[in-house]
Amino acid sequence: MNKIKRVFSIKDLENLSGIKAHTIRIWEKRYNLLSPMRTDTNIRNYSIKSLQKLLNVTLLYENGYKISKIASFSEDKIIQLAKGIINETSVKSQAINAFKLAMINFDQTMFYSTYAALLEHKSFREIFYDIFIPLLNELGLLWQTDTITPAHEHFVSNLIKQKILINTEKLQRSAPNNNAKTFVLYLPENEIHEIGLLFLNYEIVLRGYHSIYLGPSMPIENLQELTTYYDQLVFLTYFTVQPATDKVEDYVSLFQQTLNKQENHQLWLIGKKINDVLEKEFPKGVNSYSSIIDLVKDL
Repeated sequence: MNKIKRVFSIKDLENLSGIKAHTIRIWEKRYNLLSPMRTDTNIRNYSIKSLQKLLNVTLLYENGYKISKIASFSEDKIIQLAKGIINETSVKSQAINAFKLAMINFDQTMFYSTYAALLEHKSFREIFYDIFIPLLNELGLLWQTDTITPAHEHFVSNLIKQKILINTEKLQRSAPNNNAKTFVLYLPENEIHEIGLLFLNYEIVLRGYHSIYLGPSMPIENLQELTTYYDQLVFLTYFTVQPATDKVEDYVSLFQQTLNKQENHQLWLIGKKINDVLEKEFPKGVNSYSSIIDLVKDL
């Protein structure tokens, strides 16, 4: 059975387009811009065609077109104008909207074609910073508001992971040439949100460092083996949902006691849980970062 989402509430449209539900209703009433279906209880529902139209209208509106003028255009002209907007801001908006539609429809062909079009003008790094990071930030909000399901989030997240892995593998065909640091990248126990860590691994490999990527859900005691092979390591971990905010300091203490008694290793921390405790003072050798961009500056 086809489970693709084809009916959207006005709140879904607000979340996906960034246009307030109140404004959408005004556009409908004043300009007949969208034609919602209505339930027996008079609740608006919208088709995917309406969503696509609204996303194109939003693109035009954000690039200086008056809504009254947009409303006078045929649907074909709206699509044509949307495609013709080529400045940097619109490319970003159009790409994010295209990735959203690919996600909603579980359409990997649309994801790949959008990505390929971006590659004609941008590097992989630029795509990640300019497009994927804002997209991933939006996905978190869309998931929290029930606009998308975990299946949608996993679908698009795994496609982004594929692109990170492919680009990292290209770099790994050459041996590391920077001996200044050896990095160990991992996620703490019960943490599975891996995209940020994967991209940091790409940035580390790009700079020629030796990288040991261990991935999700690694207990601290399982890292001890590495300290028998290397005298100095930088352990880099990403706290998205684990450990709990009030357990971050305990985690750092356990790391120091278990892996860093001689204080010869470093621990670099990043993620939402770290942002919640950035005002804390950590021991020497423990660095905390508010964003990927801030951390990359220290590489």
